[in-house]
Amino acid sequence: MRAAGGRRTAGLIAAAALALLAGCGKGGDEHKRPDPTVGYVVVQPAAVPVQTQLGGRTVAFATSEVRPQVSGVIRARLFAEGGTVRQGEPLFQIDSSLYRAAVNQASANLEAARAGAEAATVKAERFRPLADMEAISRQQYTDALAQARQARAAVAQTGAALETARINLRYTTVPAPISGRIGRSLFTTGALVNANQADALAVIQQVDPIYVDVQQSSAELLALKRALAGGGVSAGSATVHLALEDGSEYPLAGIVQFSEMMVNEATGTITLRARFPNPEGLLLPGMFVQARFDQAVNPAAYILPDSALMRDIGGDAFVFVVAKGNKAERRKVTADRTLNADWVVTAGLNPGDRVIVQGVAALKHGMTVKPVPASSPERLKPPTSAGGAGAAGAAGRG
Repeated sequence: MRAAGGRRTAGLIAAAALALLAGCGKGGDEHKRPDPTVGYVVVQPAAVPVQTQLGGRTVAFATSEVRPQVSGVIRARLFAEGGTVRQGEPLFQIDSSLYRAAVNQASANLEAARAGAEAATVKAERFRPLADMEAISRQQYTDALAQARQARAAVAQTGAALETARINLRYTTVPAPISGRIGRSLFTTGALVNANQADALAVIQQVDPIYVDVQQSSAELLALKRALAGGGVSAGSATVHLALEDGSEYPLAGIVQFSEMMVNEATGTITLRARFPNPEGLLLPGMFVQARFDQAVNPAAYILPDSALMRDIGGDAFVFVVAKGNKAERRKVTADRTLNADWVVTAGLNPGDRVIVQGVAALKHGMTVKPVPASSPERLKPPTSAGGAGAAGAAGRG
């Protein structure tokens, strides 16, 4: 009897163990892992500017080297070095004593020439009636007329000499050829200068407005022209924005003026020139800057956030889109550039595609997902009481 009771007890224990295993297997099926929730955005084509960023340097709008036009000793410097000067403002004073004397001499010569011309003219007029009466020969009268004309020519010559002397006297005051910022004086008071010297007295630069010259590869410009001719893109804006050497943004926008008609053989680049207002004088000639402008506009591009785009080992870009049956489909795309913090996709997408932008890290091609609009608020469900009920049942069975 004791042996039979033991066998029945062992059989009950085995049956309970099998029932427990069956119950555990059924519970595993009921708690199958759910499909991952992903956030998506619906993409539509938009006109996206083809932005170009090129390095360049600032160039003065106008530059003038101040040079003397007469020789002499500098008596005074009449400007503040590094300041702003106006066109026509006196900058240097050259010793004018010799030139003032030349003016006086030319003036006296003119008076003498006028007197001689007056006498010659009167003489010719007196000879005319005498020649008519044949009191004198016609040759004498002709000579008197010639002398009068020569005297009048001498008056014109001495008048021109007087004007030249006055101009030279005026040049002893060296004026500013243009308005702008003037640098340091390269000659001091007491220095001897001459009209044919190679060195400038000072340099004036006009920096408002100011030019920015940038270099673009001729290959890039050729590709852009082909795209414009093919109709894939349209012409962009001529507005230019600058980033300064310290990374800050220049607050005022400029305009592209022109591009050169020849390629630099040494660098293979073409120079583009933009003009910027510079009322505060923040931009100085020779500064290195980064110029950004829209050379063209792509009318059918897609903008995607950085989180949506990934690259494979070969560097090719791809995204995941929600396909039929809520399947994650891996799609190869073309994304060669960015716009601010987003990627610009020019091939691989269609209007209305649902591109996954959230929860892409663990996705695989063909995986079933639960798509929701990106940045949707997460709904937290309260924990199920299955575990608690099971524990209570187990306790009751115990």
